[in-house]
Amino acid sequence: MDKPEHHIFVCASFRAGGETKGKGGVCQKKGSMNFLPYIENEILDRGMNAQITSTGCMKVCDHGPVMVVYPQGFWYGEIDSEDKIDAILDAIEDGKAAKEFLIA
Repeated sequence: MDKPEHHIFVCASFRAGGETKGKGGVCQKKGSMNFLPYIENEILDRGMNAQITSTGCMKVCDHGPVMVVYPQGFWYGEIDSEDKIDAILDAIEDGKAAKEFLIA
């Protein structure tokens, strides 16, 4: 198996035991799961060596939906449109951060 150059994590607000705490599944309520097929198709269309994974709660609900890119460790917030996803994927391809969406 080849190791992907980039691993993109999208918060799906899952919590152990299934309960929601605090703000209660903000990323999922704001449609983070709806973007998974779009991101996957973009990765394939662009020929990127990347993998996408949905995650449990990343505990930065105030910034949801949240997306994290590794190995760079870029945390992006309020990722609520295909335009923002495109800008982040463009930045990954250029070896840069999409600074306007960074939260950490």
